[in-house]
Amino acid sequence: MDNRAEIRAFLKSRRDKITPEQAGLPVYGNRRVAGLRRSEVAMLAGVSVEYYTRLERGSLGGVSDAVLDALARALRLDDTERAHLRDLARAASARPGRARRAAPARPAVRAGVRRMLDAMPTLPAFVTDHRFDILLANPLGRALYAPVFEDATCAGNTARFCFLSPAARQFYVDWEQIAQTAVGALRVQAAKDPYDRELSNLIGELSTRSDAFRVMWGAHDVRVFRDGMKRFRHPAVGQLDLDHETMFLAADEQIGVAVYSAVPGSPAEDGLKLLASWAATTQGPAPAETDAEG
Repeated sequence: MDNRAEIRAFLKSRRDKITPEQAGLPVYGNRRVAGLRRSEVAMLAGVSVEYYTRLERGSLGGVSDAVLDALARALRLDDTERAHLRDLARAASARPGRARRAAPARPAVRAGVRRMLDAMPTLPAFVTDHRFDILLANPLGRALYAPVFEDATCAGNTARFCFLSPAARQFYVDWEQIAQTAVGALRVQAAKDPYDRELSNLIGELSTRSDAFRVMWGAHDVRVFRDGMKRFRHPAVGQLDLDHETMFLAADEQIGVAVYSAVPGSPAEDGLKLLASWAATTQGPAPAETDAEG
């Protein structure tokens, strides 16, 4: 696959982020670049300037793991960025002519996963895919993410909600952090599977319709989901500060189960109980989901 523009932009963006002082290099005279020069990265990686220049122009196809590791050290990449660099190299080495494929719009959720969500009635829980589609949610999960489900233009996709819905900045207390994580995760997935047409269409849609997404996408930062805390301003019950865990399924690494919980005795625990009462009085039967036996 020809992903040279993506490789070029990623390597340059990482090079621009490192100062000579951070890399332990002496600084002489006036510099016309904010970060490292190509020659400095080449020296730190133990390769020739000509070879590194060729790599930064996008020629990662066939590059050895040893060279990729040397580049990662020179550019001070974190674990997520290292994995992203390997994904870019893997895509660059793929056989030419492979058609961009259309992945299933809604992967099936197995019956066992459904039963697992049903067994957690006091915790909001979701099944999501790598394109941020909510494939399944238990009743409390639907109640927590009511603004997402109520916005028909989002089609149950939290990335669309984050960048295209006027309600998102009110719903997410830490909208900027949520948005940057979403963009970084989408970039990781795009490098892992550059032939996923639905994913490419989503990224193109967000780039066209959201200035904020377009700016964040241009930074070429990569991120992965981690555990932590999310803060919500729910329109019915007020602020909820919830811990969250995301577990990816062994049978399909592109599908994850996200579960939210509150610290015992905290205002958020009381808020979840109030949310459950609100859901019981406002929610009708859950809409039909995709076939459970896939």
